[in-house]
Amino acid sequence: MSVVYRKISDLKKYDNNPRTITNEQLEKLKESISKNPDYFEARPIVLSNRTGELVVIAGNQRLEASMQLGLKKVPTYLLENLTEEREHELMIRDNVNNGEWDMQKLLEWDSGSLLDWGLDVDLNFDIDSQIEESNYTKKIEAPVYEPKSKICPLESSLFDMGKYDALISEINAASISPEAKDFLMIAASRHIVFDYGEIAEYYAHAQKEVQALMERSALVIIDFDKAIENGYTRLKNDIYEVMLEDTDDEE
Repeated sequence: MSVVYRKISDLKKYDNNPRTITNEQLEKLKESISKNPDYFEARPIVLSNRTGELVVIAGNQRLEASMQLGLKKVPTYLLENLTEEREHELMIRDNVNNGEWDMQKLLEWDSGSLLDWGLDVDLNFDIDSQIEESNYTKKIEAPVYEPKSKICPLESSLFDMGKYDALISEINAASISPEAKDFLMIAASRHIVFDYGEIAEYYAHAQKEVQALMERSALVIIDFDKAIENGYTRLKNDIYEVMLEDTDDEE
């Protein structure tokens, strides 16, 4: 294996590159290349000549950063005799932990191969088609919970404080500042385990005021709008806008 410095003008970016980075990430990449040219050489731009051109299959963003920096040549390594599938695999493996994915472009690739190459993303969620196929609107009807028993569960059965209590004992015994203890005790509450099956049963038997407080605590979610308003449920703005448009059309 040998690294060759080639003219940027002789290289071609991959046309359907599914990897993107933000402007901020690009600026950091440019700074890294400027300050660490030896690191750049240690991780050169990888090329394929399958199409007769020197196409970048690993390092498209590094090439863009180099172009913006005004570099004339960049370190490259040429891989010959690659198939198109092998090019795709190398692109995925090179970028699994960096940047962001263009999901629309990834949907054109083989999902089974992407998973084999280490890409852990949900490729089955196509926003446009799912909205069209399901005629999804904001008017969501929550399933009605049917109580399984005529007896209301005891409050003590709704949660398990075993790990929380153990942590509190350790915190109290620790030789640390009062401020640190206060913080750690608050953090320890994350380890209280709720039994949501029992909570649903309890809610069905509870008086209205208790039910309202359980809803405000998001122990149960009955009203979709309130869940969004209170921050318990978050949707991308574009999906929510579509939902609002659907509702307006129906009204």
